[in-house]
Amino acid sequence: MKQFRPFHFPPLHQVRAASGTLPASGEGAPSQEDWDSALAAGYRQGQQDGYDAGYEAAQAEGFARGHAEGLERGLEEGRAQALAHLEQIGKPVDNALKALKKLKSDFKAAQRKEVVDLVGKIARQVIRAELALQPTQLLALVDEALAAMPPARDTVEVLMNPEELKRVSELDPKRAKKWNLLADPSLEAGEIRVKAGDHEVDAGCQGRLSACMDQVRDAVEATEGSKE
Repeated sequence: MKQFRPFHFPPLHQVRAASGTLPASGEGAPSQEDWDSALAAGYRQGQQDGYDAGYEAAQAEGFARGHAEGLERGLEEGRAQALAHLEQIGKPVDNALKALKKLKSDFKAAQRKEVVDLVGKIARQVIRAELALQPTQLLALVDEALAAMPPARDTVEVLMNPEELKRVSELDPKRAKKWNLLADPSLEAGEIRVKAGDHEVDAGCQGRLSACMDQVRDAVEATEGSKE
């Protein structure tokens, strides 16, 4: 708020003395002209003093207001620049965390795959060794497949690997004669296909092993999920 100091007109004798119009001692009262001159001089002096005081007050107020506004704007710009700088710095950190998280996920997935693959490899070796010792176990797989199929009056055909067919026929000729055993070179060891009428099923070891490995894979993933 602007502040003004009251102006007091100087005594007439001071004005007369300053202007050289002060009457000599013993002279009469000042004339109207002298009075008007003194009044005009005092008015001009009051205007000048008021202007000076108002200018100083306005200058001080403007400086204070400009300083406050400049300080506030400077703080806002500083905060904005700091936030932008922090965001810029944080981007590489965020990217690194995302990459680390993905690496961890990929590593766990690779571990799970290695475990499942190892179990599958061991299972295939065990099956291969068991069939090498007791190839007639393939006939038990045929019995299981026929039990799950609708009854058929037609002759049952069993397609087997040629080497396994030969060994089964030699080791258990009686059971081998129950069905029409046919050699199929496209089948790997342990693979069997059973045809009864219009139905055909895969009774080999690979299909059973795949189903078991799916269960193993699900169990491993469930265990990893519970740990997380």
